Amino acid sequence: MNKKLLEEVEKGVKSALVKKRIINHYIHTGSSTLTELSKDIDLSIPTVTKFIGEMCEEGFITDYGKLETSEGRYPNLYGLNPEACYFIGVDIKQTGINIGMINFKGEIVDLKTGVDYQFSNTPEALDDMCMIVKDFINTQEIDKSKILNIDINISGRVNPQTGYSYSVFFFEEKPLSSVLKEKIGYPVTIDNDTRAMTYGEFMAGSVKNEKNVVFVNISWGLAVGIIIDGKVYSGKSGFSGEFGHVKVYNNEILCHCGKKGCLETEASGLAMHRRLIEMVNGGATSLLSQRILNREQVTLDDILDAVSREDVLCISLVEEIGQKLGENIAGLINIFNPEMVIIGGTVSVVGDYIMEPIKTAVRKYSLNLVNKDSKMVISSLKDTAGVIGACMLARSRIFEN
Repeated sequence: MNKKLLEEVEKGVKSALVKKRIINHYIHTGSSTLTELSKDIDLSIPTVTKFIGEMCEEGFITDYGKLETSEGRYPNLYGLNPEACYFIGVDIKQTGINIGMINFKGEIVDLKTGVDYQFSNTPEALDDMCMIVKDFINTQEIDKSKILNIDINISGRVNPQTGYSYSVFFFEEKPLSSVLKEKIGYPVTIDNDTRAMTYGEFMAGSVKNEKNVVFVNISWGLAVGIIIDGKVYSGKSGFSGEFGHVKVYNNEILCHCGKKGCLETEASGLAMHRRLIEMVNGGATSLLSQRILNREQVTLDDILDAVSREDVLCISLVEEIGQKLGENIAGLINIFNPEMVIIGGTVSVVGDYIMEPIKTAVRKYSLNLVNKDSKMVISSLKDTAGVIGACMLARSRIFEN
């Protein structure tokens, strides 16, 4: 891999910046002719031809062959050279890690889900995560020097530009990305987990041609990711999307953020878990009743599994969560007027049980002229949205404009 281009990009060398624009073009289009590239980046065909020639020699771009057309000469298609470099994405879950690697073209080279890991906000857990990443790298049969970046998903408040995480793994003054680089031995960027899931769906999931998208991550907590005009919206400091911490209720339930009345306290996996335990202890019946009454641990996955086994109480709780979410997603639709709303995260695996009450509430509480333009779908990447998004972010962070 020619590292000269990356060095020139960091220094702002004009020719390198043009090459970065070309790479960005192919990240989003896959392949194109010189004429299409010329129009997209607003440079003359001779200039584009010169740069493409250089980038083919450097190994970044490859000639995919002739594009068959109905008339005239067949133009050549160009695109990213898959073997030029590689990028790794890491998605941290409560009880496991999903980790994967893509090539330069964005194709998945390796993907491991549910790698054994117990998350806790401790230095020991951080070290364990780094060891998992290093072990994953060691198993790859590629030139390790071609791994240009690793992107790691962190929950909560994350500033991807500065590399700081303020919710978890905030143990020292320097950026977490710098700490991780030292521990793992490769360049590392970090981003919010919901934003990574959103980008995964945008690049490789439910999104086709839509440019304005809202992704709702219903997991243990609640958050949204936002795509505006084809770009991920992060906010001034990277803290956008804290949908779960909008004050909605006048309850006395203390949210983990330290405030009361947050949407997350009534509409999230955490809320569903709390309500199930309360209701079973109050005399309600569930497939999980005996475990709860015996004070055994019951996870969110256990509840969702009970839904799949048609547990009436768990189904009613999912529908209740969906109704409350739909009322508030209606507000997001009124504000953003998105082309698509994607329902994702752990709870989304129950499909129509959560989707139908959301849709019903959205129709009831959003403006008809607005919601008719907003397609609502379930995440197509499901549990892999985060890790695929992290892989894609690892690549785009290197070459982003």
